[in-house]
Amino acid sequence: MKFSPKDPPRRFSVGNSVKFDMLDCGSIGLEPDEQVTLVTQSGAEYDVARKDWGFYATPSLNGRLQEFGLRGVLIRNRETGRYFILLVEQGREASFDTYCVQENLAVIAWLDSTAALDNLATSLHAH
Repeated sequence: MKFSPKDPPRRFSVGNSVKFDMLDCGSIGLEPDEQVTLVTQSGAEYDVARKDWGFYATPSLNGRLQEFGLRGVLIRNRETGRYFILLVEQGREASFDTYCVQENLAVIAWLDSTAALDNLATSLHAH
């Protein structure tokens, strides 16, 4: 693993209806079969694992991610039509809902339980 900090961090504006600054603090280069874990102040964890074919972008949605205090959700930006998978800290759903309204985002599906994922799989295979 190689961490390349950006000092000072690159600052850029993001947001649709409410603009705010984001700080790009650096980059991490991973070799195949290396992983990094990002941790929030509340202790929620998020693993990114590199393989020779690409990345595991999340731990198992209905397993380790849930155990780490995060909920996967598929959203769509109503303005741009772009889709994103976001990770919401358990207990921060009200803040997430406010953000969705502010940024004009639609929740397509929560990806945080076996039942929700099985329903999604069944729905997709039915079409």
